[in-house]
Amino acid sequence: MDSEQRRKRKQQGRIYRPACAKLLLVRSLTVCLSFLVFLLFISSDRLPIRRDGSFRPVLRTSTMSFLPAFLTGGGGGGISQYQNLVVEGRVLLPDHLVLIVSSKLTPPTDNLDCVYYDNMLERVVLKPVISVDGYHQQLKSIVRCHLPPLNFSASVNLRGRGRSGDVVVERREWLSRLNQSVVPSWNKVVYEAVLDSNGYTSNVVVFAKGLNLRPHREADARKFRCHFSLTDFDQGLFVFNTRAIAAAQEVFRCLLPPSILNNLDKAKDIRVSVSRVDYNVEGADEAPLPSVAKVQIINSHEHKSNTGKYELCACTMLWNQASFLREWIIYHAWLGIERWFIYDNNSDDEVQEVIDELNLHKYNITRHAWPWVKTQEAGFSHCALRAKHECKWLGFFDVDEFFYFPHGRGRYKPGPNSLRALVMKYSDSPKIAELRTVCHSYGPSGLRSPPSQGVTVGYTCRLEAPERHKSVVRPELLHTTLLNAVHHFKLRDGYKYLNVRESKVLVNHYKYQVWDSFKAKFFKRVSTYVTNWQEDHNKGSKDRAPGLGTEAIEPPDWRLRFCEVWDTGLKHFVMANLADSTSGFLPWERSLA
Repeated sequence: MDSEQRRKRKQQGRIYRPACAKLLLVRSLTVCLSFLVFLLFISSDRLPIRRDGSFRPVLRTSTMSFLPAFLTGGGGGGISQYQNLVVEGRVLLPDHLVLIVSSKLTPPTDNLDCVYYDNMLERVVLKPVISVDGYHQQLKSIVRCHLPPLNFSASVNLRGRGRSGDVVVERREWLSRLNQSVVPSWNKVVYEAVLDSNGYTSNVVVFAKGLNLRPHREADARKFRCHFSLTDFDQGLFVFNTRAIAAAQEVFRCLLPPSILNNLDKAKDIRVSVSRVDYNVEGADEAPLPSVAKVQIINSHEHKSNTGKYELCACTMLWNQASFLREWIIYHAWLGIERWFIYDNNSDDEVQEVIDELNLHKYNITRHAWPWVKTQEAGFSHCALRAKHECKWLGFFDVDEFFYFPHGRGRYKPGPNSLRALVMKYSDSPKIAELRTVCHSYGPSGLRSPPSQGVTVGYTCRLEAPERHKSVVRPELLHTTLLNAVHHFKLRDGYKYLNVRESKVLVNHYKYQVWDSFKAKFFKRVSTYVTNWQEDHNKGSKDRAPGLGTEAIEPPDWRLRFCEVWDTGLKHFVMANLADSTSGFLPWERSLA
């Protein structure tokens, strides 16, 4: 009996034991999974834990981090372009903050915010970006943000707006590191670096503010060094030092480290800085300047033999000059300019739209975003580096300046390509590397509103005596310093400039236009060494409007000022050569579409 009972118990055990084992297995798996979820939860970016054990989440609404380590999946449609971007550098300018971003941002970018953190990481403010631009041959982007609020860090981040209600919580230790990083101010920073290679030698040209070199003079290059690094210089990693071989104003030319010199492709995106050294006192060297400059390799695919280059190109720097750009380009293209380099100094008008329209008609224009305020001389040096691979001759002049070929009875009558024909006569000269032409400054000519047919036809009264000059140069023959005074460059040893006779060619400078046009110019000067209108000194300079003062208040006699000689030569020339024979319209009066 006992054996029979034992047999039955064993049979029951076989029946129920698997069920019990199954139940235990499910419970064990549930506990393990719950534990794993808990571990993942407390270690995620969404719930930062401080070392003191307290929770201090920093909430961000509808945001996504630019740094891949903190990406979230809560984005809505249309913001995927923000997922792999890195803010490479920040510069605090006088009236806004510039952020350099690792990739090209494509429109629309109206779902992009600047994110400001207070110094204690207790508050956050989001503001829409001011504007976005392509940068470094459109491979990167510039994002302009408003200045930080009081007691907020300049280490501003960027966020793309996702679906409504999304919340992102960032790791506090990362935000702390961000806030502790130094954001350079505009008065002390290295802002551009360009590889310059001519097939024989290669070095790097670095653009920097804060070393206060004397204007329009070459400096002692022995007092400067360049520093190359894969990281920020305060980390001290992978740093190579080389000596400067030329220096002037804000431009420094340095040798390349041997490891880069043997493979120039390695130079791309290497961070560069500059420091001052005292070669007479050991250990007296200064620390490198803060830097957002990474080496740019420009036009590497466009190096041409001299026979394959454009004969004549033009470079200008502008701010909010879209309304004048069409006339300036169409007229000078008729005179023979084949290639255009437009350096845009933070315009917020329709400059890009005008350029796109003109390029549809084969005008060959490149717009280059140049965010650095009051650096016209440096910008022209940068442009010379870009253009020398494409152009035999390069003109530097503003969009209110127009070349004019006077003519009279029995004299040669200029026509299409006259300017190009002029410079081509000196393309093979063993001595001439620059042509200079005098400028005549025009006034409002009695007008109260901008002339509908353009400045060349509308403004016809000028000062009698010429003011200054403009130049066209052979960019390959400029001095290694790239030293310039906007109006002209320093040339290599053995070369000289030629003053072209005023009776042959000159420049009409429509400097003092109707008040509404001039007032816009009043608030912004792009030249480094030219006093702003609002500053109460150097009032006798030719760069100022005589007797205007420092406030944008229209003088009662403004429309009659600067009128000493009535000169309608260019007006008649334009109407005779460019106006439509039927309608009388000039080509820049109507849409090109």
